[in-house]
Amino acid sequence: MGKVILIASGKGGTGKTLFTANFGAMLALEGKKVLLVDMDLGLRNLDLYLGLENKVVYNVMDVVSGVAPISKALIQDKRFDSLYFIAASPYLDDRDITPLHMHVLLDRLKKDFDYIIVDAPAGADESLDLAAVNIDQAIVITEAEYASVRDADVVEKRMKKKGIKDVACVINKVNMELMTLGLLPTLEEITSKLNMPVIGFMQYDDNIHIATNKGVPIVLKDDTYIEKNFRRILSRII
Repeated sequence: MGKVILIASGKGGTGKTLFTANFGAMLALEGKKVLLVDMDLGLRNLDLYLGLENKVVYNVMDVVSGVAPISKALIQDKRFDSLYFIAASPYLDDRDITPLHMHVLLDRLKKDFDYIIVDAPAGADESLDLAAVNIDQAIVITEAEYASVRDADVVEKRMKKKGIKDVACVINKVNMELMTLGLLPTLEEITSKLNMPVIGFMQYDDNIHIATNKGVPIVLKDDTYIEKNFRRILSRII
């Protein structure tokens, strides 16, 4: 049976979807069969981050509502032998989707994939609860600033209330120069505010944003400090 990992954030713009795309790509490069599921209903972006926006015909709402079978919604990323993707709906519609729908869907998907990575909507409300069904582990992405850290802490508490014990954090957009100048909180100050383990840091780097806008997971560029850092984070997660 496969493992389901939720990628969440307390606010938008933290790099949650960027992390999802590259985490999935890295797992696929390691030889794992991986499925990325975009649950940011109405605000989908994972297709853009993967460069697969022109391949989307059916989405996760079509699957759970019975409009399309799973096989029709699955999109394979041809750059990898074993990376697949299911898009979120491009807008909120009136088709009901319940936690039971997600539980059944993920049970079926676990039989075919080693890892299922769920890209949750930002925030800590009912939309997150819908995405956080039948999961084994949660990774919360936060920026290196106090407001984002506070929101990440709210997400962690919500995950714990749902019985998810394995919750960890990755701090993104770390700017060491500004931290050294005292213009941003230090990593020590940030980690002291969190009630969950920090399993990695990602530096602010223009190359990450360039790759994202080109729809190319940056870990595809081998032997860079970014790729090596993702590999270290990956090892701590799995």
